[in-house]
Amino acid sequence: MSKSVRIGKHEVGPDHRPFIIAEMSGNHNGELERALRIVDVIADSGAQALKLQTYTADTITLDSDRDEFFVDRNHPLWGNSNLYQLYQQAYTPWEWHEPLFNRAKERGLVAFSSPFDSTAVDFLESLDVPAHKVASAELVDLPLIRRIASTGKPVIMSTGMGTVQEIAAAVQPAREAGCEQLIVMGGTAAYPAEPADCHLRKLPVIADAFDCVVGYSDHTMGVGVSVAAVALGASAIEKHVTTSRDEGGVDSAFSLDSAEISSLVVETERAWLALGQPHIGATDSEEAVRRLRRSLYVSRDVKAGERVNSENVRSVRPANGLPPIAFDQIDGQLFTRDVEFATPTDWSMFRPAI
Repeated sequence: MSKSVRIGKHEVGPDHRPFIIAEMSGNHNGELERALRIVDVIADSGAQALKLQTYTADTITLDSDRDEFFVDRNHPLWGNSNLYQLYQQAYTPWEWHEPLFNRAKERGLVAFSSPFDSTAVDFLESLDVPAHKVASAELVDLPLIRRIASTGKPVIMSTGMGTVQEIAAAVQPAREAGCEQLIVMGGTAAYPAEPADCHLRKLPVIADAFDCVVGYSDHTMGVGVSVAAVALGASAIEKHVTTSRDEGGVDSAFSLDSAEISSLVVETERAWLALGQPHIGATDSEEAVRRLRRSLYVSRDVKAGERVNSENVRSVRPANGLPPIAFDQIDGQLFTRDVEFATPTDWSMFRPAI
């Protein structure tokens, strides 16, 4: 498998700046103009990708009032909501996809979606999306994963809730069905998520176990977890985005606003740049400061034959003289010549006392 995945014009991998995927989800609040404004917010931030979700209430659940078709009553955002009604409220109309994708393209973004059934895959393929996303809850829908992988497009696979065995069971058929470019996203399917539940140390484990580019789908508040994920190897970051949390929306409570998504782009790239190489030692940028290390200088005018002591030779900045440890050798020796104040020391100045 490739250690770099190409999505549109972007290379995604450890040697490239973090690939920021901005998820609109249901934050459009059923208004196309608001959805278009979210695209503009994403483009203005410097993020590279817009992601939608492609489903209808009928393709993702059943219109039933049975207890199992309700969100748990204690859920912080959607407690006791009927699934069908929730998805009717949150879905992005399919006729919006083309104008949203066109706006994204005009603004320099790549745009794709999470299909939730085979009809959604077919629809997105008709729009020639550059990649497909597998949502966390669909990790166990292996027929859907095979259909997505059969397109030959890059696959971004979220793994919230997934065990190692479930991730492996999804990755294998994806590869067998034709997926040659895979990004496996760590994450937690809690909305919103607590940082303590993120367990970011799993990211290098995922990368090694599945020989893939790794990313992180972040549903926590703020940008701190995403920055930490990049430090632990995430090459792609997914975050929900809105114009303003004050305007409400299905996912607005844990979505980034315009200032925060801009901060995410800046701070994740800063974290990636800081990773550097496993280099220990002075860098080029430190050379100007390196000369300010301490060394031994003559600290007052001295005459030839004068004995060296801590009053006439001191460890001070800068670093033009002998290293500070050399004082142990020259202490008590004699100066070989007259030396002026503030002269850096060298071995020719000293001789043993007889």
